[in-house]
Amino acid sequence: MEQNNSKNYGSALYTLITAFFFWGFVASSNGIFIPFCKAHFHLTQFESQLIDYTFYGGYFIGSLILYFASQITKVDIMNKIGYKNGIIIGLFISAIGALLMIPAVNADSFVFILMAYFIIPLGFSLQQTAANPFVVALGTPQTGANRLNLAGGVNNFGTLLGPVIISVVLFGSVSKAVSGADVKITSVDNLYYILAGLFVALAIFFWVSKLPKITNDEKIESSKKTYLPFVIMFIAFCLVIPTLSIYTHIQQSYFVYASVGIILITLITSLKTAAKKKEGWGAMQYPQLIYGMIAIFTYVGVEATIQSNLGALLKTPEFGGFNVSELAPYISLYWGSLMIGRWTGAIGVFNLTKTTKNILTIVVPFVAFGVVLLVNSLRGQDVSNLYIYALCVAVLIIGFFTGQQKPVRTLTIFGILGVITIVIGLLTTGRVGLFALISGGLCCSIMWPSIFALAIAGLGKYTGQGSSFLIMMILGGSIIPPLQGVLADTSGIHLSYIIPVIGFAYLAFFAWKAGFELKKQGIDIDKMEASGGH
Repeated sequence: MEQNNSKNYGSALYTLITAFFFWGFVASSNGIFIPFCKAHFHLTQFESQLIDYTFYGGYFIGSLILYFASQITKVDIMNKIGYKNGIIIGLFISAIGALLMIPAVNADSFVFILMAYFIIPLGFSLQQTAANPFVVALGTPQTGANRLNLAGGVNNFGTLLGPVIISVVLFGSVSKAVSGADVKITSVDNLYYILAGLFVALAIFFWVSKLPKITNDEKIESSKKTYLPFVIMFIAFCLVIPTLSIYTHIQQSYFVYASVGIILITLITSLKTAAKKKEGWGAMQYPQLIYGMIAIFTYVGVEATIQSNLGALLKTPEFGGFNVSELAPYISLYWGSLMIGRWTGAIGVFNLTKTTKNILTIVVPFVAFGVVLLVNSLRGQDVSNLYIYALCVAVLIIGFFTGQQKPVRTLTIFGILGVITIVIGLLTTGRVGLFALISGGLCCSIMWPSIFALAIAGLGKYTGQGSSFLIMMILGGSIIPPLQGVLADTSGIHLSYIIPVIGFAYLAFFAWKAGFELKKQGIDIDKMEASGGH
């Protein structure tokens, strides 16, 4: 990777990380948009989860297109068009998606909304592929990690504010108690006009700015045997589309279960086949990567499904019987929990004394929790009922000290904590059950860097390819929420939270399994550290 460090590109950095804000903003706002659409269009829980299916599916399809284009042409497409141009094109694609949302919402067509919504993350996938190396290039390599953590922090602000702002747009205020069905969906128009305008403004800024030229001279490694698994996973992804159930008269649940099963079987079969003959498998010849691909699939799915189904849970009498317009503080608290953990995880990046790190590990989580409370209180919401959540934050701090920022230990601890918290949420109701489920966000917060570090360790020249495979497995955010939605429609929304329990259990298993595989390869995992976050 070549870059130009002769200038200070501070203004470009600050503008670029604004895009990180919108990635988080749109993703977290699904927690409000999903129950709103469910009420407005009279959807089943599965049908409402098609918003997540569409959103995260855009990331998967975008990454898949880039991968196959680069493999077939033997040219790094992103390197060919340039990282700057990649961001610009991605922003314009997202702007087109935002503009298409306006006729979609006015047409009052859920299908049209899904089609338009798909285009926004399609642009995001291109932006993210280019933005991360671009952030590193806007300064010295030594401070690149700090800039990425800054960008990640801004992304977290987006996830925190998304539910609150969307609630204000739809309902006029966070505290206004009205039914989601009473709100005209055309009230979303202004939001997407603003988003489209901001995407275009950012694109124009990068177009006219003199930015460092980034080039990547790494050779594209051929891995023809990976083509079939990804084609099969694409077909499995398509099985969730409701049209198949309509035309075949086969229950939708069978297609959803088949989709998950096919994806997992494909990856496990690839693992077994690659173990016999490594040639042609590229990065997938390493077992820790395939186990890691399943882990990313699981992690993103769990992170998305907890909050995406939370709105339906909160509307039940056992969990408060809230109106759609009253959900924002709880959805915001969930995404704020991710911010709390990621801010704490970022402490390890900086060169601080052990004492200072220990103090900050205690102080930063509560400061971040205070920010969550402040954001909600500024919108007129009574946050006094959220104070007790500080106990959950305290458990997070204990987990950090116990994990000592070692990937295997950290992932094991938070995987087990995730199982415990969701089980508590399954066995109880009211505030105890609610906060137990929301604290799943605290458990998810530090998992991405740990999974990533373990999965790409020891890949050598295949590290870049392995990273792209892991990014593709964001597909889990597209498949697992509909899976929980199907279970909710048949067994009840409360019981459906068994899905994240299974997910957290696998993530704890992956920590052990990856550590075992790395030890067999002679890799000292104790020297690896997990910091930052997705």
